[in-house]
Parts: sequence; C-alpha cells; structure tokens
Amino acid sequence: MVTKQTHLLWNPQDKRTLEDSNGNQVQNVVASDLLPMALMGCATHDVVEILIKQRQDLREIKVTAEHTQDDDPPWRFRKIHLKYQIFGKGISIEKAQKAIKLSEEKYCAVYVTLKDAVEITHEVEVVEVE
Repeated sequence: MVTKQTHLLWNPQDKRTLEDSNGNQVQNVVASDLLPMALMGCATHDVVEILIKQRQDLREIKVTAEHTQDDDPPWRFRKIHLKYQIFGKGISIEKAQKAIKLSEEKYCAVYVTLKDAVEITHEVEVVEVE
C-alpha cells in the first residue's frame, strides 16, 4: 500500500495553491472541477501507456469532460462524460477503445473509486495526422 501527501495553501493574496505528491502546483482551480480533471488525468495516462505498448503512432490526446451536478448543495456529481480525441498516424479505433476499456476496468484508480457513485461514460474519435 502506498501513502502519498498532497497539499493546499490558502491565503488572501494567492487564494488556493494546490500541490500534488510530486510537488507540481496549480492555482485557483474551481474545486469541483478537480474531480473530472483527476479522472481525465488518470485515464489519459493509462490510455497513452497502453497505446504506446500497442505500437500505435500516437501524437496527441485531447480529452474533454462534461459533468452534471445537482442544482442544490452539496452539488453532487451525477454524470461525467469523457470525450477522447486521439491524434496519430494509423491509430486503430479498436485498439483505442480497448485501451480506454482497460483503463476503466483495470488501471485507473479514480475511475474505480467513482464508478459506483457517478455515471461515467465516454466516446472516442481517432483523428488521422501526417
């Protein structure tokens, strides 16, 4: 089991500074946006690693999250929909879909943690580039 630390510093000048377990910092992000951002980051890391292992000529991945929350406090998340755009040369749509499925079912800690509490869906588009 691995234990890590993340940090948050609040002050009137800088507002919120968040620091991940590697020391990377981000400032003033909308707190509720961090949940879909964490899901995108986790899943995309897995998808990239899997596609590279599958010897796909991957150039770029762009992921957009659309999320639905309740209208009233505490604004619970109900749905997160991820839209993957995978750019590369000769990328197989089947391999891209398999990589996403493996991330969801086996590798992404954020997905596994959320899947029973939030409806998570996705779509994928492969874009051919030279």
